[in-house]
Amino acid sequence: MIKLFQSIFGGGEQQGHYPESLIDAAIERTVDGTDPRLRAVFGYKKHLRPSVIHAIDHVVALVDGISAPLPAGRSDYNADMRLKALFATADRMQEVFGNDVALNEFRRGPDKGAERVFALLLAERVEKNVLGMELAGDMLRRDVVQVSVSFRRHRLIDITSNEADTRRQLKRRAFDHLLTLALTRIAEVHGERADLARQRDLLRRKLSALKCGGCSFDEAEGAQLEPKVLDAELQEIETELKNLGTDAGALQGRLDIVADLLDHAEQQLWAEDSVIHLDNMNIRRDVQDASAQRITLREFHNARGAGLVMLLVSLAPGELPRRENPISAAQRFLA
Repeated sequence: MIKLFQSIFGGGEQQGHYPESLIDAAIERTVDGTDPRLRAVFGYKKHLRPSVIHAIDHVVALVDGISAPLPAGRSDYNADMRLKALFATADRMQEVFGNDVALNEFRRGPDKGAERVFALLLAERVEKNVLGMELAGDMLRRDVVQVSVSFRRHRLIDITSNEADTRRQLKRRAFDHLLTLALTRIAEVHGERADLARQRDLLRRKLSALKCGGCSFDEAEGAQLEPKVLDAELQEIETELKNLGTDAGALQGRLDIVADLLDHAEQQLWAEDSVIHLDNMNIRRDVQDASAQRITLREFHNARGAGLVMLLVSLAPGELPRRENPISAAQRFLA
């Protein structure tokens, strides 16, 4: 079974220079992350090897290309336009970080005393038309159609007390994200026969479980599963898949799907810069506008149309408010 919370990357990987242990681990993770029955295909390791190495190359370059961590404390808010664009105020930024589920879990873990932590901040960009006011010479024009830019669903992922560890975990996540895309494609190609439909349903169930386990950049649907619960869920799915069995032709077809997707990893998951010009109210402005501030945001995209703004940040947990227990909040309200 795929070891969800163990990274196949050791840190310091350079493109084209990987130990055999990394390549072998990545091949086995590829099979575990899609369909373990692929091991029944003769020569599956040889078939997957070049595709896996290509995917590793892409993942390493993708994560190493993320800029240095941006300090994101209260005193840093006005120092970088990206923070001002992503959060309406410094208080709002502190509130979001303080309420982040993953960060609060980290603060209860073995590294809870860390003075500084590193994480990738993800957020969804939303643009909509609004009516506002503009100066045209000396005249104030009302009800002018403008484009407002806002950000929502902020979350922190791969939080550690060391930048190198965060980058290592991000490489694992990026590689696993490719596997979830491959698993999605496999689940979509099944026919309508009852046994194939059952396999499709099991694969979709596995896909959902993997996302809840942090194996992609997608936001988990519903509550994130505890490691023990997730392991039990995946074990049950694998057992049911094994009991269903499949013919050699179908397995070869799935192996080809996985290899093809990894061969085109750069077309499945990529990052690019997006340049926008905003005023202090996060309204889009022309480049020539005196109120326009040029902001360059790095965005993740995948072949399924998902796109997220990303920013590697460093935080001081001790400066953040602690998330209030919902039960305590209710008791205080009723007191």
